[in-house]
Amino acid sequence: MVTAALLGVLVAVAGLPLGWYGGLACAALQAGCPATAPPTGSLPRMTRLTAVQVALSGSYAGLGDSYSSGEGVYAPAGQGGEDGRTGGKPDPGRLPAGEGAAPCHRALGSYVPLVAGAHRFGGGTGFWACSGATTGQLLRGQHGQRPQVARVDRSTSLVTVTIGGNDAGFARVLTACIVKLPWSSACVDQDAEVARRVDGLRSSLLGVLRELRSRAPQARIIVLGYPRPFPARPADRVDNLGVEDQLWLNRVTRRLNDVMREVAAGFDRAVAAFGGPGSVEFVDAYDAFDGHEAGTAQPYLNRLVVHVEELTVDSRSFHPTGAGYRRFAELVDHQIVTGPGRPLNNFVLSRP
Repeated sequence: MVTAALLGVLVAVAGLPLGWYGGLACAALQAGCPATAPPTGSLPRMTRLTAVQVALSGSYAGLGDSYSSGEGVYAPAGQGGEDGRTGGKPDPGRLPAGEGAAPCHRALGSYVPLVAGAHRFGGGTGFWACSGATTGQLLRGQHGQRPQVARVDRSTSLVTVTIGGNDAGFARVLTACIVKLPWSSACVDQDAEVARRVDGLRSSLLGVLRELRSRAPQARIIVLGYPRPFPARPADRVDNLGVEDQLWLNRVTRRLNDVMREVAAGFDRAVAAFGGPGSVEFVDAYDAFDGHEAGTAQPYLNRLVVHVEELTVDSRSFHPTGAGYRRFAELVDHQIVTGPGRPLNNFVLSRP
């Protein structure tokens, strides 16, 4: 206030014009300064990406177990191959991407290469699924290879994964059902132990999703369920499996899928609640092979194959055929387009 009074006295004494006083006050007091000119141009605009744009904006990583690796159409070395199998001495240029393809039984006929070929991903595709993988091995690695989750990074925009069947011990369960005596209840007698393992999947699957999310915070993560292996109303025995055995195995598959759905849906609700980008989406494949289950005229699952001389069960048994993997690819393609059923919080800045 003293400075202002002094300025006023100087103006009065010196007879300076008031305009000059205003300029002096602006410089000395930062008061009375004229308004600055409005800024030119416009601010950048935030545009919300569509589900398809999010999925295709970066790279695609195909992870998971034998249902993703292509076990059902994989041919061991020396047996040649068809329907997109690797094996024999294939053209190296046609092999699935990534080291460890042979021990992981990755095959071109899996849904992962089919999805990759149907879309243009901005960052390319990585095919890392491995037969026999559990949730723990997804995090730790198999066959001396880097963990599958380590193949995912901030540039990843789409992840697909089938996982959980090996945690539930489904291969051992099915084997026990097949080798039992025809009149034995050994198959359904496994129910309590299988239920315990399936329930344990909740925490381990959640751990996988957290790791994927931390590595690829912008990505859409699509978790695929497993198809019902036998008809909803079986009419006859299939590979030593009676009607009750088949119905029980169907129920086990439904239970496994329900747990996967609950974990994925809960995780996605948390992402949406905090306004985070990306998503976790569950694709229910339980009825995907309806009319084409094991034991039907045109199955999408391989039936039991036994190597009599070696007394071993072929690993392709009860895994998808080429048609089954094509059906899986259709489910993923549809999900890429439809999205999680909510707006995604992925944005880009653009200038008008």
